[in-house]
Amino acid sequence: MKKNLLLAVAVFALVAGAVVVDKKWMAKNAARPAAAKAADLPNAPNFTVQDLQGASVSLQQFRGRVVLVNFWATWCGPCEIEMPWFIEYQQKYGARGFTVVGLAMDEEGKTVVAPWVEKMKFDVNGAQMPLNYPILLGNDKVADQFGGLIGLPTSLLISRDGKILKRFIGLVGHDVYAKAIEENL
Repeated sequence: MKKNLLLAVAVFALVAGAVVVDKKWMAKNAARPAAAKAADLPNAPNFTVQDLQGASVSLQQFRGRVVLVNFWATWCGPCEIEMPWFIEYQQKYGARGFTVVGLAMDEEGKTVVAPWVEKMKFDVNGAQMPLNYPILLGNDKVADQFGGLIGLPTSLLISRDGKILKRFIGLVGHDVYAKAIEENL
């Protein structure tokens, strides 16, 4: 019982710390002129990983598009809640230059992720749909290039020119993502 309580307190402290850091970063950057903000945004690291068919895919391949890089896992309940939203965004904004890129962080890799992706269907506005965006096999090296992960899901919105616009930690809400995407298309 004590272990569970300590674990819950530790998780809460980590999430609260991440929120405070994100709010401080946003406040600091909100005070800068718009021209300075764009120049000061960090570049997204270019990574190359495999997709579920074994092909190499790099973030650079999506240059010129607004990209939502989503770190997730098959065992992550909040990740599964977001997936119908991402399918919807891919449908709604794909033609306008937007792409979701899912980085599966399961330790077992393709042996767990591929069958899960194959069988899963998600309720998107009343229709059962499969994932319609690239699913890649993530790893700790890629996560570390983005500053590490406090938990899953973690997503980063990346501009057409490869700048990290926003970091989302945890389940943040459909409208929060939609607003951020629409503001940057």
